[in-house]
Amino acid sequence: MKTTHPSQPSSASQQGAGLFRGWLVVAGAFAVTFVGFGCAYTFSAFLESLQKDFGASRGSVSLVFSLAGFLYFGLGVLSGPLADRWGSRRLAAAGMVLVGLGLALAGQARSLTQIYLAYGLGVGLGVGASYVPVLGAVQRWFVRRRGFASGLAVSGIGVGTLVMPPLASLFIEALGWRNAYLALGVLAVVVGVGMALLIENDPRDRGLGPDGDAPQPQAQTARPEGFTVRDAVRSRRFAGLYVACLISSFGLFVPFVHLVPYALDHGVPNASAVLLLGAIGVGSTAGRFFLGGLADRMGRAQTMLLMSTGMALSLLVWASSDGFRGLAVFAFFYGAFYGGFVALLPALVMDYFGGRNISAIIGVLYTSVAFGTLVGPAAAGYAFDISRSYLLPILFSVGANLVAAAIMWTMSRMDARAKPATAGELRCTVGK
Repeated sequence: MKTTHPSQPSSASQQGAGLFRGWLVVAGAFAVTFVGFGCAYTFSAFLESLQKDFGASRGSVSLVFSLAGFLYFGLGVLSGPLADRWGSRRLAAAGMVLVGLGLALAGQARSLTQIYLAYGLGVGLGVGASYVPVLGAVQRWFVRRRGFASGLAVSGIGVGTLVMPPLASLFIEALGWRNAYLALGVLAVVVGVGMALLIENDPRDRGLGPDGDAPQPQAQTARPEGFTVRDAVRSRRFAGLYVACLISSFGLFVPFVHLVPYALDHGVPNASAVLLLGAIGVGSTAGRFFLGGLADRMGRAQTMLLMSTGMALSLLVWASSDGFRGLAVFAFFYGAFYGGFVALLPALVMDYFGGRNISAIIGVLYTSVAFGTLVGPAAAGYAFDISRSYLLPILFSVGANLVAAAIMWTMSRMDARAKPATAGELRCTVGK
């Protein structure tokens, strides 16, 4: 009787279906990140309107995005474990409903405080409920092409950044900012919930192994290998990742909030200024597609080092640019390195800690990004209110990324010296 080696993608299920089900999971994750983050990153297009209507400072309006960002990254510490227990599909669908509801209520707000509550809580909780669960689901469906699949899934963020801010700008011009929020809310529910139904937690539920391979007999009943959450967070690798992400994230989202106002301040027309967010989206999409696959061959820890360094260097271009062309160059390259960073991080967590509690571990790690996002964009806005310049926040962001790069370099050197170990071997050594 002929046997099939587990590493060969030739299971009967895959042969009969033609398309590996994991790619539909990737498509669902792509759509959820497209809708969730695409709607979130339209905020810069609304900033000027919110300032005028509510007579608010740039710092106080920027705090709306910071609060939402804190929630959609910080909530992963809860949504991750819930996804491991209840399944990612339910949380993703509920998150898309919350995003749509938050946007619709923001359009009805009569004070900036109500914007904080509607947008901050609605979009923040909605993205937070869906983001980590869909990322965790994708990691389980792939091994050999995990970097590429993860990059493809989160490229929805890049495409959303390309498409949604210009669309929001058109809605604002045609409908006013209040009805524009309502239109985006309807779009979030219809597209987001519909595509979230494609999400599935584990290929074993379909009689498949990762990448569509025939599952090993013992894998049908055994739990996935990997760390417990407690052992993961006590490890040196997790500590290094956490600190690197925390420091980097202080400046990570400053361009998403302040690049359009910066361009307007320097005489760039509104239509062109909004396109700069689209340039970040184009670069981000390219980075997620190409750098994710490259990292599968080069090593993800080493590639993460390049991402932080690249973001630092591209921010220097922003600091020295005051016209559309220079800002567009910055936006594209920053987007590419940012996109690679976001795509590689979940895959690197899977490499280090296994799939047993992947969503929960990613959720804990993303609390670092939550704290950085809470502080960074709002602090940049208040710094501008005081100095009428973005130079200090930009240079601070450069320094933060260089420190993060140094931490990743140290970790990659540790990985290079260490003998590769199985998940079980690593699990036995953690905390000793």
